[in-house]
Amino acid sequence: MSLACGLPLLEGIYCIACVRWAWNRCLHTASHDSENWGIATPEEFEPVPRICRLILAVYEEDIQKPQWAPIGGYRIDPAFFIVRKKYEDTQGRVPPYIIYLDHGNHDIVLAVSGLNLAKVSDYAVLWDNRLGQRKFDGGYVHNGLLKAAGWVLDAECETLRELLEKNPGYTLTFAGHSLGSGVAALLSVVVVQNRDRLGNLERKRIRSFAVAPVRCMSLNLAVRYADVINSIDDFLPRTATPLEDILPCILCLRCMRDTCIPEERMLKDPRRLYAPGRLYHIVERKPFRCRRFLPVVKTAVPVDGRFERIVLSCNAASDHAIIWIEREAQKALDLMLEKDRIAEIPRKQWMERQETIEREHSEEHIAALRRAVTLAVPHAFAPYPYGTFDRFSSEHFVVGEGSLGDQKCKQRKSWDELIERLFEKDESGHMVLRKILCTP
Repeated sequence: MSLACGLPLLEGIYCIACVRWAWNRCLHTASHDSENWGIATPEEFEPVPRICRLILAVYEEDIQKPQWAPIGGYRIDPAFFIVRKKYEDTQGRVPPYIIYLDHGNHDIVLAVSGLNLAKVSDYAVLWDNRLGQRKFDGGYVHNGLLKAAGWVLDAECETLRELLEKNPGYTLTFAGHSLGSGVAALLSVVVVQNRDRLGNLERKRIRSFAVAPVRCMSLNLAVRYADVINSIDDFLPRTATPLEDILPCILCLRCMRDTCIPEERMLKDPRRLYAPGRLYHIVERKPFRCRRFLPVVKTAVPVDGRFERIVLSCNAASDHAIIWIEREAQKALDLMLEKDRIAEIPRKQWMERQETIEREHSEEHIAALRRAVTLAVPHAFAPYPYGTFDRFSSEHFVVGEGSLGDQKCKQRKSWDELIERLFEKDESGHMVLRKILCTP
């Protein structure tokens, strides 16, 4: 009798727990993830709208007659497109990309387009991965995206080196949207590890902007390279689903399963992939509000709570479009600049703020590295007391001495050795990326 009376009570507790879980899950908004983050400044966020326009330009067939021009136009000079590769040029190994020489901002930009739903080759890159298949730099990365990054470096290394030699002091920026964001992020990681291949380029002159990024690297790498990679959030990095499973039916089932996995268990899985680097979140919606608000940009280098919950929204697909991200990013930047203009910040104070931002970002990055060690994230390392990151970039190929011709040949061979090292044969014995031999 007592057991029979206890069953309804247990059922009631179970139902209340399910309702509470569903309530918290369905009402979870994107703003909850970044509510404790700091506010981004116009100086650090300024490149984002400009980079978005360059990525959008990759989609244009003829930049002189644009079809997708954002408000105000692209604000770029078509004469400074150095390289422009289509699917026919890349043989489907990587999405289309451009190299643009931005003299106005002293920047060399390599921008990669996103996933084309009509191209089978993009799906081949997307699905070329299994959980834990590709080890890299003490962590794990997406196998297909790493191969695509290697193909781009193999094709454009000489061009980038020449541009850097002709334009000393320019920064080297890798940018991409959606699928291309993963290629851009891994490009920056490979280049950071092999800076001597591009004329001993300083680490601080290398950066990457991953717009609506895919999950492409393990948590220890995502935090370690937060000083180089900047990610602009949308729904895609929130889907805790391997890229190879992103199909509507599979995505739904995987997301439902992942919601039941505790975050502590997720952090302990070294193979789990995350959005790379420092995160920027453009907040423009709030719970129980039907309209958009003036965008506010927040930023942080989170370790735990790193966008582990997918947000249920009817705007998820439209918010993923690069043209919409550019529009909201430009609006957010204009609001920041307007506030600065009203405040009339003196030049000296502005320069001091720049120094403060750099110092705070460095301190935040070091704190994130230590936090990863505290949470026992696999393969996470605490930074040196002197703040150097060279311990993570010690594996380089040394170019031998000799004549100029010999040096060029050895440099080219070293890239082949690098690619062969990165792309060792898988379990089936296949080596997809071709080797380019240097002829004397």
